[in-house]
Amino acid sequence: MLTMKQFSRRSFLSAVAGAAVPAWLANFHQLGAAHYNKVKITDIKTMMLQGPRSYTLVRIDTDAGVSGVAEAYGSPGLGVREEIHGLKETFIGKDPLQIDRLYTGYRYTDGSAHAQQRAMSGIEMALWDLAGKLLDVPTHVLLGGKFRGKVRLYDHSTPRSFFDKAVLRDWAQQVKEAPNGITMHKFGPLRNRPGDDPGRDPSNRMLSTDEVLRIRQGYENCREALGFEHDILIGCHWEFDLRSAIEFAEALADVKPKFLEDPLPVAYSESWKRLANMSPVPICTGENWMRRAEALPFIVNAAVDIIHPDLRNSGGFLENKRMADLADLYFLPVANHNTGSIVNGMASIHWASTIRDYFACETVFFDRTWMDDVIVHDQPLCQDGFVTVPDKPGLGIDLDPDVVKAHLAEGESWWG
Repeated sequence: MLTMKQFSRRSFLSAVAGAAVPAWLANFHQLGAAHYNKVKITDIKTMMLQGPRSYTLVRIDTDAGVSGVAEAYGSPGLGVREEIHGLKETFIGKDPLQIDRLYTGYRYTDGSAHAQQRAMSGIEMALWDLAGKLLDVPTHVLLGGKFRGKVRLYDHSTPRSFFDKAVLRDWAQQVKEAPNGITMHKFGPLRNRPGDDPGRDPSNRMLSTDEVLRIRQGYENCREALGFEHDILIGCHWEFDLRSAIEFAEALADVKPKFLEDPLPVAYSESWKRLANMSPVPICTGENWMRRAEALPFIVNAAVDIIHPDLRNSGGFLENKRMADLADLYFLPVANHNTGSIVNGMASIHWASTIRDYFACETVFFDRTWMDDVIVHDQPLCQDGFVTVPDKPGLGIDLDPDVVKAHLAEGESWWG
């Protein structure tokens, strides 16, 4: 007779094994079977936009005259575009509908090179856009269908002061009147200057006593100005040691942030588990994960409350779907890190619509600037804090050549 521990382990392993070929992926293969080996990849091209960051767009061309477009990682983009072009010959002549094999089977995603993983992530998402166009269905249908018709965004709206009540009131009014209607805002803590605080050592990860008190007061002031109809998220950029992270979380309990992101350094350790156990605030991490194997210890050890991968880092759509399926076994919700252009923003919206327990997608755009106009649209992309999931084939987006050409990085031309 199996013990409960043995049963749990066997059930877990069975569930993970079963998730290796999920039903939605089997349905994609069934839908695409009649089209296999009828279209071949003829070229892979890149084009870089320049804004606050650089943005690496990827296009996969075929002999059917149909192309797929997505975004690989941009800033810092060192090596990413070069890796895409270095991999190109591997894909020429291949069937673009064999996405899992093209992504996984050639072993360019085994963690040996970060730039290569980021390159493959962009290629993989462009393949899904291409597959949707070839099969004449939205990409979200190929990913299993959408649970929601619109996806919530969070932005980086940050007050200029955490302590001036008049400035905070103006900030709160501004975010509440923003045309895109976003009601969830992420911003990090204000640290003391080392010269002003003898307890502040910029070379260690500790919070001084004065910092803890000031940070708590600052966020309480923000909450007072915003009220509770807007959500606060806190990004920490891997700054703290374990005890400081616990103290930080405890100090913010009354502010009720929806998550505390990246409070500890990136790699998994038992300290993440201790933090999640002791924190009164949900703990979130994941933007640096390259594959689901890096998410695994966080999930199975209950060391995180919300997983937060970036599609451009973590393998594109399929790998991140598998990661989300793993998180779902432990009843953990999913959010998306996204500092990409509007192209990756819309790709993330497609993917997010297919995740059952989904929280929100980060954005630094969707604010009715030139970046929104990189893709053709006839109404504001973000309304009331949500983006509607496109229902046209593929990702359902078309680039506007005039806007793109006006914002190309130095030395770039339209699809190079």
